[in-house]
Amino acid sequence: MELLIKGSTELNKMFMALQRTASGLRHDFGEVENLQQSLHGARDFVKKASARIEESILSDLLLVRPSAGLLTPNVSREGDGRDEFVLSLSGAANFVRANSHFAISLALRSNDETKIALVYSPIDERLYYAEAERGAYIFSAYHSARVKVSNLSDPSEVTVAYNVSDARRTIGDVRCTGCPALDLAWVAAGKFDAYVSDPLDFAEIAAGDLLVREAGGKISMGADLIATNGKIEL
Repeated sequence: MELLIKGSTELNKMFMALQRTASGLRHDFGEVENLQQSLHGARDFVKKASARIEESILSDLLLVRPSAGLLTPNVSREGDGRDEFVLSLSGAANFVRANSHFAISLALRSNDETKIALVYSPIDERLYYAEAERGAYIFSAYHSARVKVSNLSDPSEVTVAYNVSDARRTIGDVRCTGCPALDLAWVAAGKFDAYVSDPLDFAEIAAGDLLVREAGGKISMGADLIATNGKIEL
């Protein structure tokens, strides 16, 4: 097999599965842009599109690990009890409004540890990926490089993404993007210095968790989900 990106054969097979699914999503995105006069219709369309993601990618993923289970926000399928694919369409509310800031989050977990993580933005075709103990990377048609978290620590200089339901105190330059998977990927890539969120479905953050840690950051999942570059105290 000819490798598309630096990494294992399994990683590359998962990326190819994402690319095939993403081509359909790009077509769906064009359809959603025509449905903006009816948000109810757009929501129904995106819900069906999300279900198609799960269905279309499953057959490809089972070629990677045939006995693996599957976890999504809507579906849980038991496998061999050892391996599991974790899949989510992150930023679905943005997709509904024809906002291109959404991503497919895909992780492969073995024995309750995430081994491979991919966060793929279908519209700009940019991939953030990581393998356990091998670092985190960004890949696009024009750019491929290893990524690291930022070095900023001064509260007046940092940029922090938030996904919270209350008016808690914030620091730095605040961002609210609506796509947790990309927020975590951007912490890993140094575009954000931290991310704070209410608890989220694990399927939406499994890949981002590994990305942040492999890029040298820290992440905790308690009362809040907090990911930082390791230099900011939140």
